[in-house]
Amino acid sequence: MRRTNFVINGFLLLGAMPAAFAAAGACDKACMEGIADRYRSAYVNHDPKGLPLARNVRYSENGVVLNFPDGTWDTVTKEVGPTLTLSDTKTGNVGIYTAFVQSHDTEGYLAVRLKIVKGEITEIEHMVSTKRNLSSPPTPIGPHAEYKPDFNFMKAVDPAKRLSRAQLVPYADGYFSTLQQNDGSIRGTAFSPTASRIENGKNFPEIEKGFKSGYYFFNERVRDRDFFLVDEERQVVMARGFIDHKGVLDEYTLTDGTKQKSVYREPHSWAFLEMFKIEDRRITAVQAVFMGAPYYMPPPWPAGVKR
Repeated sequence: MRRTNFVINGFLLLGAMPAAFAAAGACDKACMEGIADRYRSAYVNHDPKGLPLARNVRYSENGVVLNFPDGTWDTVTKEVGPTLTLSDTKTGNVGIYTAFVQSHDTEGYLAVRLKIVKGEITEIEHMVSTKRNLSSPPTPIGPHAEYKPDFNFMKAVDPAKRLSRAQLVPYADGYFSTLQQNDGSIRGTAFSPTASRIENGKNFPEIEKGFKSGYYFFNERVRDRDFFLVDEERQVVMARGFIDHKGVLDEYTLTDGTKQKSVYREPHSWAFLEMFKIEDRRITAVQAVFMGAPYYMPPPWPAGVKR
């Protein structure tokens, strides 16, 4: 196996090129997801030396660009999973969703995006959720003991039933359009009757029912939407973005006539990494990790920027 030397923050590291890349000149799906597994192991063990890191790897955690390794690379003590991994060989992006513990007692949820170019990790993006960084109401986070991810995300869809990436992305974009200034309308997407959403380990059933109630009217905008990963084999779209709340809305009316008071009483934003499973032309499951961010925070990874 060919070896490559690279420098991170002044340290010379030695890493082996993945076998699939060395043999075929490209990193296929198995190669990419194998790198994702190695990344998780290195992360929990605080040891990046065996990772195929590019010389100029760029790393962010919760919207802040950091030197690598830093942030939760120093505080993680255990991964409790279960872990969901998806990949896109056309864009070179890998997505990871998992549960982990920091400092032996602090539960949290982690979403990771890795950009892989010619078998090397060139970009690392973390979204970390704990009770601490979800202090603004509401606080949608579930305990690890109740966390049950939807493993349907990992199942391949019959090729005869698959949509193209150009067909899949509008379902995720329509979800965000429905969430923005939600008035009970379903805009540009569709849901299965049993579709549920897991936010920071907490399950929210009956997605469509919630949207049709107009409950999320307090969402001023869902901006900087970027659909950077499409796993065509599994029919999953992964995206990043921000949900902004201006904080000026006081009371509003649900579609059934019920009066509702907004929980957002000041300017506030959520930053998220979110994925969508699409089957039979409907969203069947959603999973997200998100955290409270400064109002109207700019994206650390702007869509459309060539890197």
